[in-house]
Amino acid sequence: MQGSKFDVAVRGGGAVAGACALALARAGLTVALSRPPQRAAAADVRSYALNAASVALLQELRVWDSLPADARTAVHDMRVAGDAPGAVLEFSAWTQGAPALAWIVDAAALDATLEHALRYAAHVHVFDDEAVVQAALTAVCEGRQSPTRARLGVAFELHVYGQQALATRVIADQPHAGCAHQWFRSPDVLALLPFDRPQAGQSFAVVWSLPEARALELRDAAPEHFEAALDEASQGSAGRLQLAGERVAWPLAVGRAGRVHGTGWVLLGDCAHLVHPLAGQGLNLGLGDVAVLARVLAQREPWRALGDQRLLARYARERAAPVAAMRHLTDGLLQLFADSTPLAKELRNRGLGLVNHLPILKRWLTGRALGA
Repeated sequence: MQGSKFDVAVRGGGAVAGACALALARAGLTVALSRPPQRAAAADVRSYALNAASVALLQELRVWDSLPADARTAVHDMRVAGDAPGAVLEFSAWTQGAPALAWIVDAAALDATLEHALRYAAHVHVFDDEAVVQAALTAVCEGRQSPTRARLGVAFELHVYGQQALATRVIADQPHAGCAHQWFRSPDVLALLPFDRPQAGQSFAVVWSLPEARALELRDAAPEHFEAALDEASQGSAGRLQLAGERVAWPLAVGRAGRVHGTGWVLLGDCAHLVHPLAGQGLNLGLGDVAVLARVLAQREPWRALGDQRLLARYARERAAPVAAMRHLTDGLLQLFADSTPLAKELRNRGLGLVNHLPILKRWLTGRALGA
């Protein structure tokens, strides 16, 4: 098949690339998936918070229902706290009329399920990323350090926060009841996301954004020291927490590509836009890219080529507003809660309490998080 010409070449080895290949093949296109050689991976403690729109896409691709039952956990309630007593914002799926606010998904399980689906996708052919593949369109899904984006000469504006995200798994001494907890403080943001691995009903996925030195210190600390720091930061709201997985950390940044399309190519996911994980929207943005690109290509005029700039501009226009809104939201929240001055603390803590008593605004915010 290497000498054949495909409709689309998808470049990348992550979840966005796999979903893109499946979505385009489902639209009737022949797809070459070019990705780096797979390596024996260490234990993966990452998790994704997926919104309703992302779940709908994975259902269409027949991936969602193939996930192991304990690899996806519904979030029914969410409690967001500031850095003062009473500064709390609470959300409920029940008041939104939705089955869940989000679903916490095991990253390794999602990757494995996508891999299984790709093996049985008749129109998807997998190649090593060094292979020369001919295609009318190249969809680049290689992540923040995309080599293809660099070869295309596309600039990537990157702002490094000086923070790292620390991720792990913990088990609580009380049920999580489908409630996610998040603390916005200066200088950290902590999220405990209800999860059913390794212990059903009582586990959490931890994502803790911290100044780089502190993140690395906690990553390497003795388990009992890490647990003590986590219990202090979570204020006992989720019970006493016991470490139940490896700890990994990665640097945080916000970024965007100077342009996301050109003749014969288009960027998706983190190689097009990078946001802070405090809202858990990174993969949702990438899967949103996939859904829009698949629809734009499927609805093109019969005479229009897949790599036509005007066609790809439709994708770029449709994605510009939601991506920019999420970038500004996550960056703005981080900057707001990073300000440790007394006035800033007073204003943001009062703001949390005010929003908590405005049901219409809460419903609007929840709708945005669900992907509505």
